[in-house]
Amino acid sequence: MKTAIIPQVRVEPQLRSDLESVLRTGETLSEFVEATVRSAVEYRRTQAEFHARGAAAWQQYQHTGTSIPASQVTQELRNMLEARRKELQARTAPPA
Repeated sequence: MKTAIIPQVRVEPQLRSDLESVLRTGETLSEFVEATVRSAVEYRRTQAEFHARGAAAWQQYQHTGTSIPASQVTQELRNMLEARRKELQARTAPPA
């Protein structure tokens, strides 16, 4: 697969300096820019999927008039959060 080049972007010297100051040891400016672009692309895809699910849910509600109470959704989210916290605590807990 051939590679492509992202267009150069002109920035103020201060931004360039700020960017260089956060590079990790051995990390190049190009690597940083590529990683940042990949992250932004993934974020936007996730955001678009979220909006699509919301629009579909709204259409479903308009069609059926059936919805889930906010209190139930909130409780399910709390349960998921608590389960994840326990999972992470188990990973980081010192061996007994």
